[in-house]
Amino acid sequence: MMAMFRSFVSASTQFRQQQQSSNGPGPLAAPPEGVESQFSCPICLEVYHKPVSIASCGHTFCGECLQPCLQVASPLCPLCRVPFDPKKVERSSNVEKQLASYKAPCRGCSKKVSLVKMRSHISSCSKVQEQIANCPKFVPVVPTSQPIPSNIPNRSTFVCPFCGARNLDQQELVKHCMENHRNDPNKVVCPVCSAMPWGDPTYKSSNFLQHLLHRHKFSYDTFVDYSIDEEAALQAALALSLAEN
Repeated sequence: MMAMFRSFVSASTQFRQQQQSSNGPGPLAAPPEGVESQFSCPICLEVYHKPVSIASCGHTFCGECLQPCLQVASPLCPLCRVPFDPKKVERSSNVEKQLASYKAPCRGCSKKVSLVKMRSHISSCSKVQEQIANCPKFVPVVPTSQPIPSNIPNRSTFVCPFCGARNLDQQELVKHCMENHRNDPNKVVCPVCSAMPWGDPTYKSSNFLQHLLHRHKFSYDTFVDYSIDEEAALQAALALSLAEN
């Protein structure tokens, strides 16, 4: 799975580099088939609108789609998860030029439309709107009256175990504790581990800062499939905890 992901990211990066190198004085080459999908935002899956590019990895998104990532202290690229500097996100003029140059058929009426106008065309195309109206509605295979569980742990944001500061994502928690609690000798429960399926909410780490830096340099929710083998994950986590102590 990870190999397929890396292959996809590599191909995507090569394509962005080709886009950036195609701003020469001559006319643009004829686009390959599926040009609309090649100029679609990985977040909203629609043709780019006011595209911006991340300098560190070269990935491009709609400006509005990327905005939520810019609101956190240590943003990661939504596609490749590489950290980036919010000040080095720039308007992608090369992509804008290509959007104005290329055309693609509307998925409803098949009319050839400039990519830069595709969004506005689709919103007014009667055939596309008809397709949307005829999309099957989601119906559970087995109807249920069971309530949604309310005790599912929050694995997105955490509370500082030292001072109670709230709404810290994993990277913000590491940064907060390093800046504010570097010399705190108290043993505390790791809020990240205790939220995991294998976590022990009563286990207190003897060196919480070292634990944070060794165990939580990446997000569990990004790389771990909890449904595959929770028992093996539990054993690995316990072994690492014993090694730390």
